[in-house]
Amino acid sequence: MRMFKRTLLKTALGGLAVAATLGATAQAGEVEVLHWWTSGGEARAASVLKQLLEEEGHQWKDFAVAGGGGETAMTVLKSRAMSGNPPSAAQIKGPEIQEWGELGLLGQLDGVAEQGRWGELLPPVIAEVMQYDGHYVAVPVNVHRVNWLWANPEVLEQAGVENVPATLDELFAAGEKIRDAGYIPLAHGGQPWQDATVFETVVLGTGGPEFYRRALVELDPDALGSDTMIQALATFKRTRELMDDGMSGRDWNIATSMVINGKAAMQLMGDWAKGEFTAAGMTPGEDYLCAPAPGTEEAFTFNIDSLAMFRVSDESEREAQQALARLVLEPEFQKTFNLAKGSIPARPDLDMSEFDQCAQQSLEDFQRTAEEGGLVPSMAHGMAVRADVQGAIFDIVTNYFNSADMTAQQAAERLVNAANVAM
Repeated sequence: MRMFKRTLLKTALGGLAVAATLGATAQAGEVEVLHWWTSGGEARAASVLKQLLEEEGHQWKDFAVAGGGGETAMTVLKSRAMSGNPPSAAQIKGPEIQEWGELGLLGQLDGVAEQGRWGELLPPVIAEVMQYDGHYVAVPVNVHRVNWLWANPEVLEQAGVENVPATLDELFAAGEKIRDAGYIPLAHGGQPWQDATVFETVVLGTGGPEFYRRALVELDPDALGSDTMIQALATFKRTRELMDDGMSGRDWNIATSMVINGKAAMQLMGDWAKGEFTAAGMTPGEDYLCAPAPGTEEAFTFNIDSLAMFRVSDESEREAQQALARLVLEPEFQKTFNLAKGSIPARPDLDMSEFDQCAQQSLEDFQRTAEEGGLVPSMAHGMAVRADVQGAIFDIVTNYFNSADMTAQQAAERLVNAANVAM
């Protein structure tokens, strides 16, 4: 992203000046929202916010861009910003919030945050991500746990697997039984962000949260080139044995449906997958199982969905933005959205009695790991490193995963090189 910053800044600020002269022609109180909540469960969750906003008299202009990892949406956003016409609000995460803030394109939400007592409501790890230069510029929608394993209990039973695998060794042992029983052990979609999701989960399960933090957050070359990373890479590639030949290009929710329909036994995916189980009318603990990804019981890889607000010149549009930001953190939306989405509320003060056992465990683990040091940001989902660094890691990881010739040591060396370039 940094490669085009100067051009983007000149073009976008110039475009915003032009937009100021056209602001009067825009529909009063309209907020154009760019997001990638496009699967069944996600779309239903997003419609909740749309309805609440429109009940207050404002207009929601939907700008949904398909692609579970958000890469396509970010490409579209950069194009819109380059032309000086960014949307009013966009789903932006982690370090990218800071990068857009550096460009001077984000509007402040301090007034809304003060009235809503965001500083008191939000855990520090969430509040910090939502701010740029000490000012709130984004609002958190939820907290996702990435390191989940989802399983179909009927398939496990048919294969003679008594328990959901708790270690990586148990995962491979269960995989053999599941394959022998005629099922796909692990549903997967062969897309770079999904490959990276499995990769970071295996790194976490192999080296633990401290190693994960050194390698995939701090980009420590010693960690990236270590024997532990080489072992994790080798284990990661071995997970291909658990997947089917038709995984290339498959969307994540299609992979989830394979577990729902009993074609596959398990899936390593964040808790947005739970939205698909919910949409299918399934009950956790009965129709499907959730458990921390093998080897990661003492860790929590977080991914925070958030909406950042771009600077606008029209007063009615600004009021609609502020109403949107306020509504996002109010209990009604936090509860309704996260029940549909599969995630947990960004504010931990809500009554969780209506949430299922997976969500209750997720909130408990979030708070516990925050205290014990096992809470880490997801590299694969834009919470740990800059977009350009993430892209370089994606390329290395997915090329290695799909290469018959590249060794784990060679992949580790490439990760070290990528880290050195990023420094």
